[in-house]
Amino acid sequence: MPTAEDPSAPRVSLHLLGGFRLLHDDVPVVVPRGLQRVIALIGLQPSATRSHLAGLLWPETSEERALSSLRTALWRLRQDPCCPLLTDGDTVRLGDTVQLDVDELVEAAARVRDGEVPRAATTGRHDLLPGWYDDWVLLERERLRQLRLHMLEELAGNHLAAGRHGEALEAALEAMAAEPLRETPHRLVVRIHLAEGNAFEAVHAFYVYRDLLLRELRLEPSAAMCALLADTLAPIRHATRREPPPRRTDRSGPPGTTAPQRGPSAPTAPGPR
Repeated sequence: MPTAEDPSAPRVSLHLLGGFRLLHDDVPVVVPRGLQRVIALIGLQPSATRSHLAGLLWPETSEERALSSLRTALWRLRQDPCCPLLTDGDTVRLGDTVQLDVDELVEAAARVRDGEVPRAATTGRHDLLPGWYDDWVLLERERLRQLRLHMLEELAGNHLAAGRHGEALEAALEAMAAEPLRETPHRLVVRIHLAEGNAFEAVHAFYVYRDLLLRELRLEPSAAMCALLADTLAPIRHATRREPPPRRTDRSGPPGTTAPQRGPSAPTAPGPR
């Protein structure tokens, strides 16, 4: 089997975000579905023992039979090394020549946490292995989804703090597209518009989210979200607040007397001619 140092070794890339794809020098490799599950799990859990891998892949069979199925799958992969694997004691991991797209997302999130601001807005945009419903896939899919959401929100906050409003808005909108009902990216969008001095855009973004939340969940935005626009909306609310009509002086009565109050629909008495 070619090694990582072998110049003849193909450049192998394994894509699990958006669907299973295995490429050798950008050429797709056909992998049976059963072996796809084995390769994907090894890529996602490189430190797992063989017993753990077998239990996740074949949860409804006995441990002995699951381990036997795993040995057969690994033997098939070694006969036709479409995806190089390395064994280390009781564990199995991807070969050093394999590039995994999930690792790129994890590394980008770590860089953002460290205060760096890479252009990572589109990294990991697709879900992990859509259409796969194994328990281990569902758990890992949600973990990566939350990882990306927090990465995008932190990235938007970093850009906003640095005054890079365009980049901040791009990251916040990516997070909003990934989870439209999540308040944090909507709050960031409002903050970005206010930082740019775009009061109309900020108010519009607030009410778009408020309408969406009321329609989908019958909830109101949080107090923290409403507080962002308190100063901006105060003049609007003051101008539209209904005040009682001024009291009119009845000129036909004695000095100091006033005419009786009428309802809003009552006709106005004609004045003296």
